[in-house]
Order: sequence, then C-alpha cells, then structure tokens
Amino acid sequence: MKIVLATGNSDKVKEIRNILRDCGAALISLGEFPPIEVEEDGLTFFENARKKAYEISVHTGLPALSDDSGLVVDALGGAPGIYSSRYAGKKVSYGDNVRKLLCKMKHCRSRKAEFVCVSVLYFPDGAIFTSRGRLKGIISKEASGDGGFGYDPVFYIPGKRKTLAEMTDDKKNLISHRGEAFRKIGKIIKRLTAGEKAETSRHGECGTSSEGAVTDPPSSAENSGQ
Repeated sequence: MKIVLATGNSDKVKEIRNILRDCGAALISLGEFPPIEVEEDGLTFFENARKKAYEISVHTGLPALSDDSGLVVDALGGAPGIYSSRYAGKKVSYGDNVRKLLCKMKHCRSRKAEFVCVSVLYFPDGAIFTSRGRLKGIISKEASGDGGFGYDPVFYIPGKRKTLAEMTDDKKNLISHRGEAFRKIGKIIKRLTAGEKAETSRHGECGTSSEGAVTDPPSSAENSGQ
C-alpha cells in the first residue's frame, strides 16, 4: 500500500516516517507530485486535517495521511491553537512564533499548556480514519534544547524535567501528541495492509477497503485559538 504524506513540512515528514517506520506501507513524500497548496481555513484541527487529506488524495489519486496540530495555552484562552504555525504571521520562522508566545506570556502566572494533534487517513473511495493525541506540559520562560522543531524548545515536561527539544527524537515520539496520534493510525494502516495482502493472495489483486471509521470528535478547545 502506498500512502502520501499530506504535508510539505520536512520536519513533520521526518517525524511521521520515524513513528510509522513499521506500519507496513510505503510513505510517499508530497514533493514527488505536482505542487498543491491547501488553504487551512477550518475552525478545528480535525477540519483542517480532513481537508488536507481529502484534497491531496484527490490530487494524487492515492490514500493521503495528514495531521493538524498546535499548541493550546490556558492563559491565552487556547491560543495559538489552530494558528500555531502562523502565530507570528505567514511564512515566519519557528523562532518568530516562539518569541511572540513568550512575549504574550510575559506576565502570565499560569503557564499550563498542551499540544494537540489530529491525524486523518483518507482513501480515494471515501473511507476515512482519524485519531487524536495530546501532551500536557508548561511553557518555560526561555528556550532550551536544540532538538525537535516548532515550540519544542519552550514546551517543558515536568515529569521528565526537560523540554521536548532536550529529548532525543525517539524519546520525544514516545510521549508526544503526534506520536500518540500516529501510533493509533499506524495500527489501522497495519490492519488494512494485512487485509490487502490477504485479498491479493486470495484473488491475485489488491482489494480496496470500503470501511470508514471516524473517531475522536473535535474538541471545542480547538476553536479558542481564534
């Protein structure tokens, strides 16, 4: 089975491939197809992830796997939320977003936050599978660590006494929101791949799954980043 990774973010591609390295499917980069831009105009992580997966599946003719994720900060009313990647504006650096976040939180007493990830696997026949992952932590007052990407240098895990950026990739993926979401999707892919192989063995051709399962409805907290 071939699945297109519905993101142009090379850091995400690397992380997702690492998490799904044993899923049994060939994970194809979006860069192998003609360029496409999907406008993320949904009001929740789920809406954005579903739109990306759908449009890229239509564009490529293959199953597409997407995610939409972001940082939800209590003291900021849920911001940056669905706008996490463009918090400081369009086409800005990770550092720009982090600096704006720390500036906004300069006088905040509560620094509780969570990362949220919603993953969607969409098939050309309309079957759709989705999963969700969360990671709770606090926003540190300064960046620390050279690993990861995005807000990882300021997302501190009290139980680990480290920011995500201070962890190795494998240790981060064991606890991260994206790791949780994509491990759930990985189990679905394994099941579908096994079914595809069994169908091929019986009939000499690949079968197409018509099963659809949508789980983990979007949380109202996702809207609070607006």
